[in-house]
Amino acid sequence: MLTSYKSIALMGLDGYITEVEVDMSLGGLPGYDTVGLADTAVKESKERIHSAIKNSGYRYPSARVVVNLAPADVKKEGTYFDLAIALGILASSGQLKSAIAPEYVIIGELSLVGKVRRVNGVLPILISAKQQGYTKAIIPFDNRGEAVHIEGMEVIAVESLREACEVLEGKRQPQIVEHIPWKPKRVEDDAHDMKYIKGQYVAKRALEIAIAGEHNVLFIGPPGAGKSMLAKAVPTVMPDMTFEEALETTKIHSIAGFLDERLGFLRERPFRSPHHTATPIALVGGGRNAKPGEVSLANNGVLFLDELPEYSRHVLETLRQPIEDGYITVSRHLMIVKYPCKFTLVASMNPCPCGNYGSKKHECTCSASQIHRYRAKLSGPLMDRIDIHVEVDGVSFEDLSDKSGQSESSAVVRARIEKARAVQAERFKGTDISYNAQMSNAQMKDYCKIDERSNLLLKTAFDRLNLSARGYNRILKVARTIADLDGSEQITSGHVAEALQYRSYDKNK
Repeated sequence: MLTSYKSIALMGLDGYITEVEVDMSLGGLPGYDTVGLADTAVKESKERIHSAIKNSGYRYPSARVVVNLAPADVKKEGTYFDLAIALGILASSGQLKSAIAPEYVIIGELSLVGKVRRVNGVLPILISAKQQGYTKAIIPFDNRGEAVHIEGMEVIAVESLREACEVLEGKRQPQIVEHIPWKPKRVEDDAHDMKYIKGQYVAKRALEIAIAGEHNVLFIGPPGAGKSMLAKAVPTVMPDMTFEEALETTKIHSIAGFLDERLGFLRERPFRSPHHTATPIALVGGGRNAKPGEVSLANNGVLFLDELPEYSRHVLETLRQPIEDGYITVSRHLMIVKYPCKFTLVASMNPCPCGNYGSKKHECTCSASQIHRYRAKLSGPLMDRIDIHVEVDGVSFEDLSDKSGQSESSAVVRARIEKARAVQAERFKGTDISYNAQMSNAQMKDYCKIDERSNLLLKTAFDRLNLSARGYNRILKVARTIADLDGSEQITSGHVAEALQYRSYDKNK
């Protein structure tokens, strides 16, 4: 007897419907074959399914079983198909009598005792199924958190193979996932509030500009100047995620297997801080299964790279294309996967190996050649893609001992950032971008017009700082953000001058 159920598999962020066909022949020797370009994990499902059926109280048929996963020319990976195959075997052997099972998209891994285990990527799977016209699905109970914010689908969460059978036969009330409206969660981290950062007024201003326009920022200064403290305060000043941003980023975390099963859906912007020993695959993604890397996990959030020159130069160079394009393409045999990675890069570094070059308090012990080699780890093209360079020094005793409470809180800074981002949202309405840093050259002609005085200032800086065309454009984008923070429609020479102030760092000096 032949049965056919629907399942789904993932290729990057997109799911494709897979027809799970089970044919059972009573003639000949008992056996089990899987066809349809299945990987090792899919082929090994034979043993899991065999034990799960027996331990769930059913009879494993003594017959030849052939499982076909269509389309046959697309590689099938993972354990998504276990539950659908087991149900197909039970239906083919006459132990499952349900006419409604083919209406559902069925996903889930089986344990040897018949429990339905969670799988990665349920959110993008359900979204893809809905986009392809399917409105019913059966998923593992532990993945139910990923389905609560999806409207227009009836999603049943099951804990075991027997429960799935009884639900399909109408013998048990299904556990339908209840839809809950999504709400963002504001980061309330009093320990890293901006009000506790003493001094460093220029650095805090630069950080505000960077977050307002999604510009990349680099802090250069000696140890103990507060570079890491500034970076850790970033989540407290970032505006809430929109549902569309949360959906896109949650899909990535779901595929990577990093979602908290109790929450199932991101409500805060991600803040990723990989160690400097990270490999290129860990940073940008890839590997055998083309999984997303740190740049994609930081999508719509922040990627913090502490002690930037300590990272391998080869690793850092892989960041150039993601920073520029906002997406990363991972090419592997039989698949090409594209992941979004629209993040704000926040990086920090010492000015030299000992950390004291240029310090007003400590003497540098490094030779000129040591300083040059240290800074040469950062290539010109990479530094050119970092919009804001801020040199910071140690905090004075007067600032550290100030008890007046004059420092602005994160809430005050966030209010200004939200206001500037609202201006950008209105400006770029109907386009595929949201922030000033993402503007194309054509959009810059419309939104980054400057007067003659500002143009003269830029011309002088272009010659003295040896700016590239990219550097010139990034200065204008930063100036546009500064003008938005000031509530000004026109970019003035003051805005351009401040933007130039954040572009004067020379890695070779």
